[in-house]
Amino acid sequence: MDIMAGVQHLDEVDKFIDPLKTIGYEFVAHKEFPERRFFRKGQWRVGTHHLHIYKFGSQEWSNHLLFRDYLSTHPNFRKQYQQLKQNLSQKHHLDRVGYTQAKAPFIRYVIEEAKKDK
Repeated sequence: MDIMAGVQHLDEVDKFIDPLKTIGYEFVAHKEFPERRFFRKGQWRVGTHHLHIYKFGSQEWSNHLLFRDYLSTHPNFRKQYQQLKQNLSQKHHLDRVGYTQAKAPFIRYVIEEAKKDK
């Protein structure tokens, strides 16, 4: 399950680390995503819950909403994404980084299509 939350300043997230830890979330620093703070719950590399925190209103925030909204109004893209995720979960079993990298081109494509529709 992916969850997205927005904050006014990413520095605010530091105060969430300990409270989230008490309910099973682990903070994972990703230097390749400097505009996101990430927490996961569940086994390493196969977490069941992913909490992504972005600066509210940022480009990353907006892109995620564009992606979500486009999939909700374009069933053919939603089905393609579902199939891609199923295929990649088998191919990249226990390799979360590989899985994420492999689906990135599709996500970027959908975001560009959504921007064209705006």
